Amino acid sequence: MKTLFDKTRIGNMNLKNRIFRSATSENLAYEGHLTKQLYKVYEDLANGGVGTIITSFTYIVQSEHPFPGMMGIYDDSFIEEYKKLTDMVHSHETNIILEIVYCGSFTMSNVEQEEILAPSPIVNLFTKVQPKEMTKDDISLLQKAFSDAALRAKQAGFDGIQIYAAHGFLLSQFLSPYYNRRTDEYGGPIENRARMVLETYDAVRQKVGAEYPIFVKINNSDAAGQTKGQGMTFEDCRYVCGKLAEMGINAIEISGDWLHFSPQQEAYFKEEAGKIAAEIDIPIILVGGNRNYHSMVETLNQTPIEYLSLARPLIAEPNLIKRWQNGDTSKAKCISCNACLNQAVSPKGIVGCFMNR
Repeated sequence: MKTLFDKTRIGNMNLKNRIFRSATSENLAYEGHLTKQLYKVYEDLANGGVGTIITSFTYIVQSEHPFPGMMGIYDDSFIEEYKKLTDMVHSHETNIILEIVYCGSFTMSNVEQEEILAPSPIVNLFTKVQPKEMTKDDISLLQKAFSDAALRAKQAGFDGIQIYAAHGFLLSQFLSPYYNRRTDEYGGPIENRARMVLETYDAVRQKVGAEYPIFVKINNSDAAGQTKGQGMTFEDCRYVCGKLAEMGINAIEISGDWLHFSPQQEAYFKEEAGKIAAEIDIPIILVGGNRNYHSMVETLNQTPIEYLSLARPLIAEPNLIKRWQNGDTSKAKCISCNACLNQAVSPKGIVGCFMNR
């Protein structure tokens, strides 16, 4: 019988349990750089028992600063401060993975001062931003930016990187027929729309080497509200995951439109993630609505899903995993009210859960 606290291995990374902290925006960086508040967030997480931390999304091009308080890794000046972070996390026998992203038209920045790139010049339904269609040179430069950022992460001591290809950001826009209206080899059928993600993964792999763990986060399908029902489908997701597995990616985190599930629902994407896990021979990480210890154990033993990730429950209780491991397996305090999401876009950033006040 599988347990949440099995010791396992992904690539060259040892994991002390099957639980990941999924990437969550803290909005606590200053001009991309780490702050004392951010170090404290990650120290609390590492000390709280989670096996592997995936950082908040980190921008990779200096000209793009899409969200306030967002972490950056666009040049070598970040390596030393991130080394301090990874050393601290490792002192708690916890792994840490850096999530890297290009946001494109899904941005909250002052767009008048930035060139916003996208697969096609389609106004973003959420932000109303009008982007510029990427040239093939733009595509090549961005793939290089992803690979350079990944190498910096490796040099800074991160145990791996996660390529963010979900939730409406640029790589997921390439997968979406609503946002990707291109007529070249990057548009049209899913075999073409997947090309940007697959080439980006390949560029990263070439830069960091065969042994370094690379993850990807991907939607199981797109939210109809973000794409007028014309976005990426589950069949598209299956195709991309299959190709990435063939190419040697180490693990895939399956996500989707988590905002429209009720607080009473759990494991939002278990069915879809389970189907993909049954088809490919690499670990699948399930995110979304994981807050009940017993339900999570059930998922491990009734599906081929190997790992579970959670975020909001660890904002409410950074020591949740340690509590479960010590025998108190009652449900997480988090009620999925999303008050922390409102904090994440506020000037002060996420400063805690209202349940603790």
